[in-house]
Amino acid sequence: MMLFLFVCMCGGLGAVARFVLNTSIQRWWSRLFPLSTFVINVIATFCAGLAAAAWAHQVVPESTYLLFVTGFLGGFSTFSTAINEMVSLARNKHFGMAAFYLAATIVVPVICVSLGWLVGSLAH
Repeated sequence: MMLFLFVCMCGGLGAVARFVLNTSIQRWWSRLFPLSTFVINVIATFCAGLAAAAWAHQVVPESTYLLFVTGFLGGFSTFSTAINEMVSLARNKHFGMAAFYLAATIVVPVICVSLGWLVGSLAH
C-alpha cells in the first residue's frame, strides 16, 4: 500500500515538473512545432532508459525504479498530448508539420531511450 501511495505522489511531482517546463518553454517558443511536449517526452524517454539500465544492472531496487519510471516519469511524460497536438496540426491543415511531428515523436524517443540505456549501462 505504501508503494502505491509513493507512486501516486511521484506521479504528482512529475506532473508539476511537466507543467513548469511546459510553461517555461511556451513563454519563448511561438512557432508551429509543439516543442515543449517534444522536449518533455525526449527527456522522459532518456531518463527511462537510464532507469531501466540501472534497474537491470541491479544498481537500484525495483521499488525505486517503479517510483521514478511509473510514478515521476509517468506523470512527467505526455504521449496523449503529443497525439492531440498532431491531430490539431492536421485539423488546421498543417499536414507536413503533423507528419514531421508524428515521425519525430516516434523515432527520437526510441533513440533517446536507447541512449539512456547505453549511458546507464556504461556507468555500471
